Amino acid sequence: MIKQRSIDDVPILTLTLWSDSDRNSGYELRRIGAEVCDEIKKDQDVSEFSLIGGQKRQLRITVDPARLKAYHMSAFQITGALQKANFLLPSGSFPTGNREYHVETGAFLKSSEEVGNVVIGLFNGSPVTLRDVALIADGPEEPTHYVFMGLGAAAKTKGIQSTAMDPREAVTITIAKKKGANASVVAREALAKVEALKGKLIPSDVHVTVTRNYGDTAKEKSDELLEHMLLATIAVIFLIALTLGWREAIVVAVAVPVTLALTLLINYLYGYTLNRVTLFALIFSIGILVDDAIVVVENIHRHFKLHKIEPLTAVLAVAEVGNPTILATLAVIAALLPMAFVSGLMGPYMRPIPVGASAAMIFSLLVAFIVSPWLSFIVLKNVKKSTVSEESGRMFRIYERIMRPLLENRFKRMLALGSVLLLLLLVVTLIPLKMVTVKMLPFDNKSELQVIIDMPEGRTLEETAALTREMGEYLRTVPEVTDFQTYVGTAAPYNFNGLVRHYFMRSGSTVADLQINFVAKGERKDQSHDIAKRLRPPLKKISDRYGARIKVAEIPPGPPVLSTLVAEIYGPEANRRIEIARQIKQVFTETDGVVDVDWYVEEERPKIHFAVDQDRTARAGLNTESVAQSLRIALNGASIGLLHLEREKEPVELFLRMPLEKRADIDSLKSIGIPTPSGAMIPLSALVKRQDGMEEKTIYRKNLKNVTYVLGDVAGTEESPVYAILKMKKTIEQMRLPEGYALKQYSTVQPWMEDTYAMKWDGEWHITYEVFRDLGLAFAAVLILIYVLIVAWFRNFITPLIIMAPIPLTLVGILPGHWLFGAFFTATSMIGFIALAGIIVRNSILLVDFVEMEWREKGHLANALIMAGAVRFRPIVLTAAAVVVGSFVMLFDPIFQGLAIAMMFGAVGATVLTLIAVPLLYFEFFRKKPCQTAEQTGDVCKVKE
Repeated sequence: MIKQRSIDDVPILTLTLWSDSDRNSGYELRRIGAEVCDEIKKDQDVSEFSLIGGQKRQLRITVDPARLKAYHMSAFQITGALQKANFLLPSGSFPTGNREYHVETGAFLKSSEEVGNVVIGLFNGSPVTLRDVALIADGPEEPTHYVFMGLGAAAKTKGIQSTAMDPREAVTITIAKKKGANASVVAREALAKVEALKGKLIPSDVHVTVTRNYGDTAKEKSDELLEHMLLATIAVIFLIALTLGWREAIVVAVAVPVTLALTLLINYLYGYTLNRVTLFALIFSIGILVDDAIVVVENIHRHFKLHKIEPLTAVLAVAEVGNPTILATLAVIAALLPMAFVSGLMGPYMRPIPVGASAAMIFSLLVAFIVSPWLSFIVLKNVKKSTVSEESGRMFRIYERIMRPLLENRFKRMLALGSVLLLLLLVVTLIPLKMVTVKMLPFDNKSELQVIIDMPEGRTLEETAALTREMGEYLRTVPEVTDFQTYVGTAAPYNFNGLVRHYFMRSGSTVADLQINFVAKGERKDQSHDIAKRLRPPLKKISDRYGARIKVAEIPPGPPVLSTLVAEIYGPEANRRIEIARQIKQVFTETDGVVDVDWYVEEERPKIHFAVDQDRTARAGLNTESVAQSLRIALNGASIGLLHLEREKEPVELFLRMPLEKRADIDSLKSIGIPTPSGAMIPLSALVKRQDGMEEKTIYRKNLKNVTYVLGDVAGTEESPVYAILKMKKTIEQMRLPEGYALKQYSTVQPWMEDTYAMKWDGEWHITYEVFRDLGLAFAAVLILIYVLIVAWFRNFITPLIIMAPIPLTLVGILPGHWLFGAFFTATSMIGFIALAGIIVRNSILLVDFVEMEWREKGHLANALIMAGAVRFRPIVLTAAAVVVGSFVMLFDPIFQGLAIAMMFGAVGATVLTLIAVPLLYFEFFRKKPCQTAEQTGDVCKVKE
């Protein structure tokens, strides 16, 4: 059966049941857990649940080989007899006396006594019951896995009151929600029900510890983001009040919530839920959606001070900035929208940002043109008319003092522009010098961690448990650990990582998982990634003593991958692929900063094969199936039906098996007797021939192509896979295969054919490459779209280049900002860089549009440039300040820190340089061009050199 698994199948809530009392074993805890699950599943939004750990109730039928032989019977016969005895079938119905009677025949087995009384055959004419040849026990199944609960040094901070020093046997309940259900509500309802069951279904000496609550995590994050959104809105309004006045702030205070409400409507219509990404998209929008309102309100305020306060003045003020504002808004949308077409796993993850922000920009423009002028006229009626001209204002004098010498002296002008260019080149060198490192997404600060353990093939369950117990002793000393769960022989409740890495399929005596929970991030100094780096060396030291391999798995902030570093080896022959994979694995091991190296190649594991002698089997009146089934029942056991008990919450199996001491020796297995149709007993050794060999290895395929995987992670000074892979690529390029060619390396596509050996880099590298490639293409599309828009408006091919010149200047702020905070340059940083292209172009458009308007009116280019810079200084700086203030609340979020740094530092750096570089470039290109007022007479505009 193939079952599809999705994000909605990941358990949002896990509850671990354990006890200080020795009388509550895993068997009792599992029965309690089943009762609790039966109540929790009644919630209509719970999709599925599971129980991990403990032993199920089982009716164990342990056959006595000697008695079977004495009665000339086999386990295979017992199977058939029990299945036929445990049978109930509706036989039909008949009418009589005006009534209809339904008839059924047979009966289900409902107790161990009934099972023991089942007649399995005849011996010397007398019936032989199951009790005559087997020991029947009703109780816990034979353990195939263990789950333990351990307490850390910080257990009391979680409210765990216990004196237990050793790990206690435990059972974990997992709960998943239905698609579209609110995780916070589902978790809250489940926990409320558990509290109500305490003292009723849950005994007082059984503890219920919440070991995962993604509902609480989601609520905490959404509450925090809503608070940040409110703070960002208040901060922007306060900024306007501080710089323009409280009346102007009222206009902005109305524009922001109206725009956000309309944006939320778009998110709803698109089917986006209220999650971390959509909330961040709204916070990101706050800093840019007020720009239109700021420009309009500031210009109305300016005109009211210069002219008469009346509706016509407000209309003319809006008209003055209307066209450039529309163009500037379209430029911002053109910068944002192409990011919605990023492909791969990151596409759906980041799509709400460009969609939500673009919608916010459209609505902010409508609000700025419809609501803001009307409201400005109402609240700005008392603005006092200014008696000082703009040319004699303080801002004009300061700006003129800076710009006039540069405009009048070409050497100084070229020196200033050259200095800006040199500054840009120096800043860009931070990337090759690795002072700013590139990574897909930064590490998140979670309160949980998982350790994946793989013992050498052939080790027993008890040896694996001993390793986890020793690791648990170390974890008890870590101050940030509240509790940990040990899953031996089975998988821990899987998270988003486990969904992609298929951790839920792990089982067997050689596997184990450690689920480690930390104190809340507000109560500890170190982030979870720093704790993981600290835990890895001691845990690896312990695992090395047992010859085990471990992987410290952190929950990724974005789409999960098979591993941070993944090398996929392709080729025609399996053994050669393994040999090449072994060489790649050695390269991983020898590369600094690469840890948790592993591969998907099982060790050699011995296998005993009993080949059935077809001739002898046929002569004895038997067949291969009867021989194989007899051995399987003896060795592995077989479920031969269910005990039908009304009050049991889990199926109670009838499980048939030989005693442990009889199935632990190969000679005992070969002596198993198999009855022939004639009634004679023939030993298994007479029908089979032993063949020693090796277990077949798992075959892995990706898109139907045979592949061998090598995995690794990164830790150390360079914690981005980009740099580790670049180093390993050089080493692998030097490899020469015996086939006479180099191993070709691919980044985003698989080899087209499998006739030669090749490898592909996957994991986080694949997503990083794909995302930055797509964002680069989006940035190219942004530049083209913005250029086309500006050309269409200014009807000039040079002016758009001048307006777009400040775009790369945003790096002057972005890269030093990342270096200052020690932050990775991530996909969210790139989003900020691209978004800033629209914002900075917006300021340049407002500046150049005013220059051309002033130049047409006054006919003096230098004066027009100085006037434009002085008049537009306040709205340009205010829009940049709004971006900084609106983005500040994102600065300390581990995921969106890169976006905040890019927006804040990029906006500041580019705004300062825009006010200098754009006027200088415009003057340099147009200083000898006739202005429009002089074109009719053929004169040249007045400029001073």
